[in-house]
Amino acid sequence: MTGRVEGKVALISGAARGQGRAHAVRLAQEGADIIAFDICGPVDAQGAPAASEEDLAETVALVEKLDRRIVWAKADARDFAAVERLVDDGVEQLGHVDIVSANAGIQGIAADSAHTREEDWRAVLDTNLTGVWNTARAAIPHLVERGRGGAIVLTSSSLALKAAPNFSAYTSAKHGVVGLMRSLAVELAPHSIRVNSLHPTTVPTPLLLNENNWRIFRPDLDAPTLDDVIHLYQGLNLLPVPWVEVEDIAHALLFLASDEARYVTGVAMPVDAGMSVK
Repeated sequence: MTGRVEGKVALISGAARGQGRAHAVRLAQEGADIIAFDICGPVDAQGAPAASEEDLAETVALVEKLDRRIVWAKADARDFAAVERLVDDGVEQLGHVDIVSANAGIQGIAADSAHTREEDWRAVLDTNLTGVWNTARAAIPHLVERGRGGAIVLTSSSLALKAAPNFSAYTSAKHGVVGLMRSLAVELAPHSIRVNSLHPTTVPTPLLLNENNWRIFRPDLDAPTLDDVIHLYQGLNLLPVPWVEVEDIAHALLFLASDEARYVTGVAMPVDAGMSVK
């Protein structure tokens, strides 16, 4: 089956690399044009190496190689005015927007709640919850005005479906995304706009595969490597795998964005190898 989102336009945040890039490429493969943005730089309490302008340029090149159009900008999901400008520009150039993937997020700094700094807490909530809200909010007026329905998919996490220590800001923000998803699903149903959330387990992107993360899992080692922690990643999941691939999340996004899911709304969909039920 091809052309599952032919003629549609998708807005994607955090598109420079990782899941965001995979979403842009997968939707473009199925016929969508893309509006993409990423901050392309460090964020407070990021907890992982930052994406770059070169990363976003690579995403743009991959979409264009598929003979799809892409409107892009360096923009911060926390800055509603910047996101709104990009969305308005994208709609002016591409004609409309039909799909929203609010994907941008950061991990935060690992610490128990009593020792999490206020500024780190705020940084994670600002990106992982307010940034998701901003991305959806900028697109909703265009979706409603177009009058042909649409699909909004918010990237959450398996940690929105179960508890975990030392990441209370991340876990709280991702739980908040579920509440936002459900509220939007109710509000937008009269316009035939569907809203769902995706809940990945570990995914092998720079957010996961970095020395900071490895030290969280192996504080007993001075310089842990991936080999030292991969069995611990596998231990998080019910299925015997250490992670799922970016393409696995992109396939789920494509389903939720396509007419195959035309009656699916208000759903928190795990793509997590069973992590949330382990």
